[in-house]
Amino acid sequence: MRFVPNRVTPTGRAVAASTALVLVATLALLAAPASADRDPTYVGEVEVIRTPLASDSPLAELAEAPDDTDTETILGAVFDDQNTNSRRDRREPGVPNVAVSNGRDVVLTDAQGRYELPAFDNMTLFVTKPAGYEVPVDEHNFPQFHYHHVPLGSPDLRFEGLPPSGPLPTAVNFPMVTSPVETAFNCAVIGDTQTYSHRELSYLRDGIVEDLAAREDLSACGALLLGDLMGDDLGLYPRFRQIMGQAGVPVRAVPGNHDLDFDADSDAHSTDTYRREIGPSYYSFDIGAVHFVGLDNVRYPCTPEDNPDGTRDFCDDPADHPDYNGVIGEEQMAWLAADLATVPPEKLVVIATHIPLVSFIDSEATKHQTDDVAELYALLEGRPALSISGHTHTLEHMSPGTSFAGWQDTVGVTAIPFPHVVAGAGSGAWWGGDLDADGIPMGFARNGTPGGYSTFSFDGPTYTSTFDATTLDDGQSMGIALNTPTFRDWATALREFDGDNNDVPPVNINDLGDPDVVPAADLDTSTMTANIYNATRDAEVTVSINDGPPQPMTLTQPGAGEGILEGLAYADPYAMVRQLQVARHAFVSTSGDPRAQGYERFQGAQFGPADPRPEDAGTDQSPHLWAYPMSGLPVGVHTAEVVAADPYAGEMRQTFTFEIVEELPPWGFREGILDDE
Repeated sequence: MRFVPNRVTPTGRAVAASTALVLVATLALLAAPASADRDPTYVGEVEVIRTPLASDSPLAELAEAPDDTDTETILGAVFDDQNTNSRRDRREPGVPNVAVSNGRDVVLTDAQGRYELPAFDNMTLFVTKPAGYEVPVDEHNFPQFHYHHVPLGSPDLRFEGLPPSGPLPTAVNFPMVTSPVETAFNCAVIGDTQTYSHRELSYLRDGIVEDLAAREDLSACGALLLGDLMGDDLGLYPRFRQIMGQAGVPVRAVPGNHDLDFDADSDAHSTDTYRREIGPSYYSFDIGAVHFVGLDNVRYPCTPEDNPDGTRDFCDDPADHPDYNGVIGEEQMAWLAADLATVPPEKLVVIATHIPLVSFIDSEATKHQTDDVAELYALLEGRPALSISGHTHTLEHMSPGTSFAGWQDTVGVTAIPFPHVVAGAGSGAWWGGDLDADGIPMGFARNGTPGGYSTFSFDGPTYTSTFDATTLDDGQSMGIALNTPTFRDWATALREFDGDNNDVPPVNINDLGDPDVVPAADLDTSTMTANIYNATRDAEVTVSINDGPPQPMTLTQPGAGEGILEGLAYADPYAMVRQLQVARHAFVSTSGDPRAQGYERFQGAQFGPADPRPEDAGTDQSPHLWAYPMSGLPVGVHTAEVVAADPYAGEMRQTFTFEIVEELPPWGFREGILDDE
């Protein structure tokens, strides 16, 4: 009888492994001893064997066993690479009960660490790293846990895609080493680095990567990138990999809509260059009591089959007008069902995607949310779960029960069953805005969040998170400001300005004056706002003025089924002041280089040279903005302390000093003050 490893079918039904076996295996892995005297950076590769197996090889039994099917198969082993040479040596043991997949089927390795799977063209074979083990990384710290079987390589693609892998190997072995089991650990989660150019790669290097390199708490999990690593130019991948490697931690990712081979004529090859440079487009791995799942929910090009109800007409002409759509798809969903069948139900499942499952900022958009999210919710029902995503360049930390109008019509759900975090963007608002003291664009996004990244701290199957704003002061968790009639008049003038480079904006920052001063006559129509970037709607937010008793602040967007509330009444002045006048437009050079004028964003779009002017419409809506009425406050200088207590983000606090005056004083040096009498 042909040996068949413990197999989990794509429907999620365990054939030869009971839940009890999986639980016992998990406990055994958690108890695995750490290997001593090993370099903390385990550099290596997957072992691909193309020569005939030796007669005494542990795999020989599989290779010689009769096969009663016509299906081509791939076999191999998961082994403890005790001498870290990436080759299975005679005395190195296999690792049992480890999940291995071809992207469709999932099997568990037997007592000797062996597996066997059906093989097919354009297959990525990968292993799910178990808790208590580490897989090797390459020279740039990208984990090596996969093998691409593409015999003839990719079709003709601009960025070449995958090279020919040749015939199916004799065996593929996955090395790993034992490591301490981390029940508490941190992950850096980074959305949309979206580097369109070498200039923007330098911004990434000098901001986020420099921050990560200075940390010493990320070795267990490293960095997880939530898609749009590139800005369409996939030729930048080699330098991107070198730069990310300097963070000194494992780097994993999922693909985004700007990481695609746009000249691919089918979704099957749309991530080929990404797969060559980064790794599988979907996969899973375990750390402690957390099961991470990376999914590819960007279908490109989408087809008329994605538009059964007529709401996705952007998919109707893939030949002449190719576009993408947010969907997980049947193949990945079947793989995920099989994958989850190997995971104990008490483990926290973290679903990482590029396009959000659902989103606040795009709650009315079908393209920018995930079509089959209801099916995913059903698959995860009864499990502790967390969704993390990128794409929107906003930070949206949504707790269970959060609901926004539009979700039902776009993707068929009304409220979320577990926390969803759209994790912000490393590039902020696409590397826009003025430069900070380190020369990095501040890039305040549409909901007022600056560029940065999230840190998720896991403890068993629970988590808390923080947001690190790369271009703000260390520890700054919110932007506090005053929404006054003066601010609203100034903002209105700039929002209504739509002139080209030859037109002069009607007002500038000097016309606004001091935004932290308000005349007493305007108190009844003024509010103090706190945009608390990482807060959920469950946060308790108070403000204490001059050490007085804490007073509750009001969330301006409750997340209770309403649509997006927008306009200057819901604005974040802290972000808008920085969004509505960007001085980089005015950069002028006489070098003769036309690309030295103003500055570039996106696919070489030129901004300026021109007078400083608005860059984006500005933050006039946000799911994490709190307000406090200022009526009744006395004239004088005041200090406010805003404190937010959030069940998922912990405690955040910040102070803010402002003034109330009888009349606005002149802002410049008083004329005539030194004149002779």
